[in-house]
Amino acid sequence: MINTIITASGSYLPSRSVKNSDFESSEFYETTGSKIERSMNEIIEKFRQITGINERRYVDDGMVTSDMAFHAAEAALNNSNISKEELDYIIVAHNFGDVKAGKTHTDMVPTLASRVKNKLNIENPFTVAYDLPFGCPGWLQAVIQANYYIKSGDAKHVMVIGSETLSRISDPYDRDSMIYSDGAGAVILSGIESNTKAGVLTHITRSDTRDEVFFLKMDKSYNAEVKDHIYLKMNGRKLYEYALKTVPAAIKTAIDKAGMTIDEIQSILIHQANEKMDDAIVNRLYEMYGIKKRPEFAMPMTISSLGNNSVATLPILYDLILKNQVENYSLKPGDNFVFASVGAGMNVNAVVYKIPEQS
Repeated sequence: MINTIITASGSYLPSRSVKNSDFESSEFYETTGSKIERSMNEIIEKFRQITGINERRYVDDGMVTSDMAFHAAEAALNNSNISKEELDYIIVAHNFGDVKAGKTHTDMVPTLASRVKNKLNIENPFTVAYDLPFGCPGWLQAVIQANYYIKSGDAKHVMVIGSETLSRISDPYDRDSMIYSDGAGAVILSGIESNTKAGVLTHITRSDTRDEVFFLKMDKSYNAEVKDHIYLKMNGRKLYEYALKTVPAAIKTAIDKAGMTIDEIQSILIHQANEKMDDAIVNRLYEMYGIKKRPEFAMPMTISSLGNNSVATLPILYDLILKNQVENYSLKPGDNFVFASVGAGMNVNAVVYKIPEQS
């Protein structure tokens, strides 16, 4: 059989670190447009307690999303045993294109994937490059698409990248802006023939748009004096309720499809959205299996130091674990783990993945 295996990974983290204390001079407004009069120290401390974020990364002014995607792609290729000319597809997941410093309008033509292919100097015309905007679950959805290409025999090697500059589309007058960050991660998925199942085992995706479509949207600043710009806006309470209802069930469905139970899963690699929300999601998942207390190290987290960089959180998390840069976590041959994400759309997806045994 042909298995879809992650054969290499890479990531790019901007060097500029922005701490919570850097927001002490900010002015935040309510959704009504009235200024929040509470002290900034109180606002920041409550934010930290809910999200778990202490600092985040912002990209340098001279870089854009496709630049970070290129650096992550280059790192993945350097960690692989394949030539860049062997890539059948390059898929770049993002949501806002290349946004320049000081701007909020997007630039998506040509596609970011085409820009990455150009920067990599790939000559092969049959390396197909395209973008996938799918909210925060975009990178994982691209992995699912790559799996279809590989399992069909249409592709042998697929590069999947997640890259985003959320810092440039967040409203500086909205306290939610403290959540967002920048970064990029990439993996190369390859078709490997084997007599035993490994790699991508099962997956599931759902899109809920009847009542949930505008839980995340683009809208005007909360500061009425700011004109001619729109920013990312989030209905945090509704999103939390939606995620807690749908994500654990989606993960369980993917695990059930694999013929497994939760005790056969060593780790849950979940989109680094909000520490409190991610904790609640994984706790609910274990409760669905009748387990009151989940294993202590079931869910690795990077959000405290990296913030929420949307489609980039999962591939960055995976790459950092492989590099032993996530404390107390490792991924070993034979391990089963889950990728899961939730975001704008509203979209949810999950993948059950088995690391191949060493031969």
